[in-house]
Amino acid sequence: LGSRPTLTSRLKQATMKAVILALALGGADALRATPRMGLLSGLFGGNKGTILTESPAGKKQDFLEASPYWDQSTVPVNTFKNKSPYTAKVVSCKRIVGPEATGETCHIIFDHKGNMPYWEGQSYGVIPPGTNPKNGKPHTVRLYSIASSRYGDNMAGKTSSLCVRRATYWDPDMGKEDPAKKGVCSNFLCDATAGEQVKMTGPTGKVMLMPEEKADTDYIMVATGTGIAPYRGFIRRLFTETTPAGEAYKGLAWLFLGVANSDALLYDEEWQAAKSKFPDNFRVDYALSREEKNKKGGKMYIQDKVRCGVAQSL
Repeated sequence: LGSRPTLTSRLKQATMKAVILALALGGADALRATPRMGLLSGLFGGNKGTILTESPAGKKQDFLEASPYWDQSTVPVNTFKNKSPYTAKVVSCKRIVGPEATGETCHIIFDHKGNMPYWEGQSYGVIPPGTNPKNGKPHTVRLYSIASSRYGDNMAGKTSSLCVRRATYWDPDMGKEDPAKKGVCSNFLCDATAGEQVKMTGPTGKVMLMPEEKADTDYIMVATGTGIAPYRGFIRRLFTETTPAGEAYKGLAWLFLGVANSDALLYDEEWQAAKSKFPDNFRVDYALSREEKNKKGGKMYIQDKVRCGVAQSL
């Protein structure tokens, strides 16, 4: 990637000019995520379910690019709509939270056969089966940020991934979870099995697209829980895959992730691999609300970690 500024100088520049600041949140209980688990190549069986941690030798991910690669005029939007959704197949669905994480988060890979292209930062809509018991009408679409790059986890360009937390409700009077109040779509997705068909819409959204025209753009990414999804696509594009954007990149990508504890870290192995390979261009900081204290002695939340990180870099 050629000559690059030192990490210290890049941090100072990033915090002073604040080129990009994006906040992504998970569900209502967003501080429940995933552990330092082996969510890497080989965890999900089969080629389409493989999560590659680097480009295959001699291969580049450049076959789904615009010309030039940073041109956003051809970004796909609303290819499939509510009345005519695309039917994708589940490749794999795996629980990726540790035993000490409250709640359940799943990484789900879908096969779209290359018919539902998307860009990093976009969302898919999912239409769960069945009808709404309140009105008897089919369930409406739910939006989920896509958690993979446009090339998919196996880098073949025909799959996509979602990071979904199962929505449940604990009834204090019952002393247990009330199944009547569980999230319809999140439970459908977290219960999905390989081969199951899922009706999907989209992709939608242009707000979270990466501004790639300037290769020295700094990305400050702030997320809690499953809000990490779009940033995983960003980071894989820049540091895991061999893409035109990644080869040209000279900026700093700084990720802040807030979770409950160290057993709830989402995709930690992927972040550590990127940090090891590109120490001057990628930084990650965690806010562990149940394990760390802020300067005032309270719980360490994401905003506290951002303040701390900025102060240390100046």
